[in-house]
Amino acid sequence: MSEKLIEMVDNAGVVRLTITRPKALNALNSAVLTELEALLTELEKRSDLRALLITGAGEKAFVAGADITEMRTKTPEEARAFASQALRTIKRLETLPVPVVALVNGFCLGGGCELALACDWAVASDNAIFGQPEVLLGVIPGFGGTQRLPRRVGPAMALDLVTTGRKIDAQEALRIGLVNRVMPQAELEAYAEELTKQLAGNGPLAVRSAKQAVHDGMDQDLDSALALETSLFALGFAGSEQKEGMSAFVEKRKPNF
Repeated sequence: MSEKLIEMVDNAGVVRLTITRPKALNALNSAVLTELEALLTELEKRSDLRALLITGAGEKAFVAGADITEMRTKTPEEARAFASQALRTIKRLETLPVPVVALVNGFCLGGGCELALACDWAVASDNAIFGQPEVLLGVIPGFGGTQRLPRRVGPAMALDLVTTGRKIDAQEALRIGLVNRVMPQAELEAYAEELTKQLAGNGPLAVRSAKQAVHDGMDQDLDSALALETSLFALGFAGSEQKEGMSAFVEKRKPNF
C-alpha cells in the first residue's frame, strides 16, 4: 500500500486534515490532490460533520505551493489537466456545507495560498509567509488565485501580489484581509483545540445555514440575499435545534445539540 499523504483526525464531527509531505514542504502534487478529493467526497456525505480544519505537517510549511518537480516537464495539455484536477478538488473544499478553516503554519505560497483562499477563513502563525509567486516561474496562478484572491483582498492588492510575485508576512496578510488572525506558532495548536470545541458546541444546522446564507447571498442582489436569509431563518424554527437552543438559554444551561 502507498503511504497516506493526508492524515485525518475526527473529533466529534470536527475533522482535521493534515497534508503530510514535510520533506517537500507539503507541496501539492497529483497524488495529494487525488487523496484530498477522495476524502472531501466522503466528508460531503456525512450529516454529522460540524467543521473542517486543514493544515500542513511541521512548522515550516502549510503548503509551499504546487510541486514544481512534477510540473516542470508538463505539456500545455498536461498542465490544463493538472489545473483542472486542482480546481475540482479545491471547489469541493470551498463548497463543503460546514465551516472550513485553514491553519497556516510557515510557507503558504502558490497552490498553498490558493488552497487557503478556498477556505472560509484562515488563521496564521506569526512565521507564516504568503504569496502567489508563479510569475517568477514564467506562469500565472492556476488553482484559482487570480479569481479568489481579488475577491478576498480586492483587485488592486491581488494584482500587486500576482504580478510582482512578492511574498508577504503574516501581519501584512492580516492587514489586507487575507487571514483573520495571527498568533505565535506555539499557540496555534491550542487555538485549533479551542476552535474545535466551539464549533462542535454550536447548532449544526444553524451553522450550515449561516454558511449557505453568506456564500449564496454574495452572488445575489441585496433584496434577493435578504429574502434567502429570511427563508433560512424561518426554516430554523421547523426543527428541534431551535427549541433546544432557546430553551437552554431561558433555563440558563448549555444546549445539547
